[in-house]
Amino acid sequence: MSPVLAGVLQLLALVAALALAYVPAGTYMARVYSSKRHLRVERWAYRAIGADPDTEMTWTAYLRGVLAFSVVGVLFLYLLMRLQGVLPGSLGFASVDPAQSFNTAVSFVTNTNWQSYYGEQTMGHVVQTAGLAVQNFLSAAVGMAVAVALVRGFARARTGDLGNFWADLVRGTVRILVPAAAIAAVVLVACGVIQNFSGIHEVGQFFNGHSTGGSQQWNGGAVASQEAIKELGTNGGGYFNANSAHPFENPTPFTNLFEIFLILVIPFSLTRTFGVLVGNVRQGHAVLATMFTIWLGFAALMMWTEFAHHGPALQAAGGAMEGKEVRFGVGSSSVFAVSTTLTSTGAVDSFHSSFTGLGGGLTLLSMMLGEIAPGGTGSGLYGMMILAVIAVFVAGLMVGRTPEYLGKKIGAREMKLAACYILITPALVLVLTAASVALPTPPHSTLNPGAHGFSEILYAFTSAANNNGSAFAGLNANTDWFNTTTALAMLLGRFLPMVFVLALAGSLAGQRPVPVTAGTLRTEKPLFTGLLVGAVLIITGLTYFPALALGPLAEGLAS
Repeated sequence: MSPVLAGVLQLLALVAALALAYVPAGTYMARVYSSKRHLRVERWAYRAIGADPDTEMTWTAYLRGVLAFSVVGVLFLYLLMRLQGVLPGSLGFASVDPAQSFNTAVSFVTNTNWQSYYGEQTMGHVVQTAGLAVQNFLSAAVGMAVAVALVRGFARARTGDLGNFWADLVRGTVRILVPAAAIAAVVLVACGVIQNFSGIHEVGQFFNGHSTGGSQQWNGGAVASQEAIKELGTNGGGYFNANSAHPFENPTPFTNLFEIFLILVIPFSLTRTFGVLVGNVRQGHAVLATMFTIWLGFAALMMWTEFAHHGPALQAAGGAMEGKEVRFGVGSSSVFAVSTTLTSTGAVDSFHSSFTGLGGGLTLLSMMLGEIAPGGTGSGLYGMMILAVIAVFVAGLMVGRTPEYLGKKIGAREMKLAACYILITPALVLVLTAASVALPTPPHSTLNPGAHGFSEILYAFTSAANNNGSAFAGLNANTDWFNTTTALAMLLGRFLPMVFVLALAGSLAGQRPVPVTAGTLRTEKPLFTGLLVGAVLIITGLTYFPALALGPLAEGLAS
């Protein structure tokens, strides 16, 4: 079987699996977030934090809950890493230095999982399991809660209430993420992913059955359980530096495909949840069609750029194999790269820096879209809904009617909030990239000169501000400058958009529903899907095209 055919068949198998999971997963999540019943373990959690889950919150109260919970998470994780040297199960690793502790704490709480360290050489078992893995659950649950609050803003009328943050947080964790991650972890263990609390082992190096005289150190860990939620919650932070290219995290082609499925299943299925909660599943289908069209188009383009090999060496390898695992090949690595950057996952099974110039540019553009196709757990849905509001506004201007979406008028206040949402992330990316290139010291962290070196810096801030966390490779980000600036980008890129999302939700929830008339734009039709796809691509292209032209496009055209 040719590598191209193998890649296409894997892509088709992935689409089939996602299609089978779409309805049951989406409907179940809608029931979770609309339920009035509290499980016993949930009541224990509410008593522990002193929250009343039946109290409705305005958007400002909901936002205060999000921010307060996240601040506590950053402080707890920071202290855990600073105290690692005196904790049991540290594997002899010292406490993490302040700048890196702050960067990592912010990274995991913001669902970014940017890692400027070697996981197997820096973090012990306690930090990995009680700190990083716990935040993988909680940061994903926060994103889903904010998305549900925005959906309620569309579904409710003449009220300022958006639900209860603490109830949404606990339910998302207890009823969705924990059971799904437990099942996924069992599958991964059965397929060869390790799950233990082993110490460090010295392993000899051999070649053709003979010792080379050298050795390597390997440590175990609760890898399968963290790998499951790392992908399912679109987190991305791996136990090992090689991330999902490491055989302890991702040993076989099946686990590779399964991990891509875990990355995509909740973000895609949340469109079904959206449709059920607003009382019109066809609205969810329109959003799904937009996400799927972009994802499939990018996957096809990525496979084409990486299979379009030139020269006898690449032809013999069946594609551009530099930086890719031979266990997975070009096709599966391409789909993984697109899926991890179009979501906020950031996990990698290959080095994106080693992709072709245009292939590396696609990973950048995937994040620059705002990670909405299908995006992160929750963040993808609310990001796409913001762009739907903008698309409806543009359509209203074209036909001379007041823009309406899901029975709510899109006025000046709503458009200002949507505009702020789409401008904050590009501003962070471009300003911090420009500063890093202009200042004398930061460019020394790049491994490559010219356009590729520029792409390394641009990729780092695009990844941080969009809460992706993947790295282009070739950039030494463990410096005071990059630890500080990427942490700033992660914080502002996560929570400022949430401010605008929740403010928009509160504004929409307070409106009267507008009756549907013959002149109302039908937002569940293919025409609107096409309009929304165009709005996503045009807004992103106009914003980032100059930066892309200086980096990956220049490199791709020169090769």
